[in-house]
Amino acid sequence: MYLYHTGFEEIKVPDIHVGRKNADFGQGFYLSTDLDFSRRWARIRKDRSTYINSYELDLENIKVLKFERDAKWYEYINNNRNNKTDIYADYDVIIGPIAIDTIYDMYGITTSGFISADDALKILSIGPVYTQVTLKTENAVKALKFLSSEIVDSEIVSSYRALVAKEEDEFQKEFAKVMEEIN
Repeated sequence: MYLYHTGFEEIKVPDIHVGRKNADFGQGFYLSTDLDFSRRWARIRKDRSTYINSYELDLENIKVLKFERDAKWYEYINNNRNNKTDIYADYDVIIGPIAIDTIYDMYGITTSGFISADDALKILSIGPVYTQVTLKTENAVKALKFLSSEIVDSEIVSSYRALVAKEEDEFQKEFAKVMEEIN
């Protein structure tokens, strides 16, 4: 499996303990299966280079859990965002859709408790499906092979950010329709 990670440094050996514990799939090193998606979320910082690191993950001897956009996926995300015990901590790698509210502005309502889990899932099912792969264990890190990195220039970042802005506009229209249906 080929994977990509965007950030401000070349990362040959990721640290699964860096980052938020309350991220969608809990503590771990997050990657994408889609190079184009990785470019969309690149940022520019003054005096820093922006890297897209490329990897290959050998799935042969690791325990992998795959999610779809369904109630089981939502429950896992909601539990992790609320700092509950990771119910799938025995897996090396978690693969599944990115909760779209981290990409597009949904005003934090999907895990706020103000709407039902069913309605939250309806909202999180809007828009395109982007896959994330999260390395959860050192065993998973050992199965990951660093291939290369590229520095992304500001022109490329700007062009992709414009694409994201266009997608955001389309998403907001669909989001408004779903909110009207559930209210």
